[in-house]
Amino acid sequence: MLREQAQGFLADNCPPAVVRAVLEGDHEYDEGLWKKIIEMGWTATVIPEEFGGLGLSFLELSVIAEELGRVVAPVPFSSSVYLATEALKLAGSVEQKEKWLPKLATGEVIGTLAMSEGAGRPDAGNIKCEESDGTLTGTKIPVPDAGIAGLSIVLAKSGEGASLYLVEMAQGSKVAVTPVTTLDPTRGHGQIEFDGAQAQLLGEAGQGMRLLEKLLDQAAVLFAWEQVGGAQAALEQAKGYAMERFAFGRPIGSYQAIKHKLANMYVKNTLARSNCYYGAWALSTGADELPLAAATSRVSAIQAYYFASKENIQTHGGMGFTWEFDCQFYYRRAKLLSVNIGSEAMWQDRLIDAYEQNVA
Repeated sequence: MLREQAQGFLADNCPPAVVRAVLEGDHEYDEGLWKKIIEMGWTATVIPEEFGGLGLSFLELSVIAEELGRVVAPVPFSSSVYLATEALKLAGSVEQKEKWLPKLATGEVIGTLAMSEGAGRPDAGNIKCEESDGTLTGTKIPVPDAGIAGLSIVLAKSGEGASLYLVEMAQGSKVAVTPVTTLDPTRGHGQIEFDGAQAQLLGEAGQGMRLLEKLLDQAAVLFAWEQVGGAQAALEQAKGYAMERFAFGRPIGSYQAIKHKLANMYVKNTLARSNCYYGAWALSTGADELPLAAATSRVSAIQAYYFASKENIQTHGGMGFTWEFDCQFYYRRAKLLSVNIGSEAMWQDRLIDAYEQNVA
């Protein structure tokens, strides 16, 4: 029922024209769509009822993630819901939860996670952003939805080691955001400069990397579902075109070369979906296998989405490369999501580590 409701809602409110308007315009996201998503209660899905949420499970959120991915929704859902909200749920004090979770649930505040400082993997040994006496100084780049976020969860170092901090973005010159150009303009990114910004510790001091690892495992499953949704939409778009486009008096879908493209897309998508079900099970039950399931979901979803988006363009032939066709939406989003919370190589390493720990 939730899936049917989500598909109907997004068909009405997020057609390709909405995505294209953001792609070709000067807005980082579609405010009208975002407001309607908030009204649907999706931003409050897994927030406990005591903090203004719906108190549902990650299974419901996985369904929503897949459907948002299917339409390449130009909204800050993943940053605010998968990352900022879950960080607060994971490590926030009662006071922090009472202050911020209701605002995230109602969309009054958009949240994000600032963990990267340029190329390379976030690591306790290479963090330069530093906390001292309750203030932050340093640079984070790229940060998803930095330009519209009201709250940022920041990974920074201190005397106790790497920690997570809550930072309100409205601090004048102490928090400066500069837009960063990416392959997918429908998901804005930015560089954040902290210059003595007030920051509040989130969780225990020195436990930032441990908390980040757990947060990324949770988020990986949700991002994977979003990627599977996009991969399936790319396959369906390619199939639809192959059935309608005629060459030499026959639909191109009747030719073996196109059949093989579609079949290979289907196989990769099905494998990724199977792994995502594994991830959703581990996430919703709190299973010890979550790190393994999350990495498995993430790697297979990255591969499936990129392959499907690429082959969708190829199936459309020369027209697939043109600005007027919508194939680019999926390719842009596939490339962006493939590095949004760490590259495929990083998650392959995490998969190997999780597997070795699981069989030890």
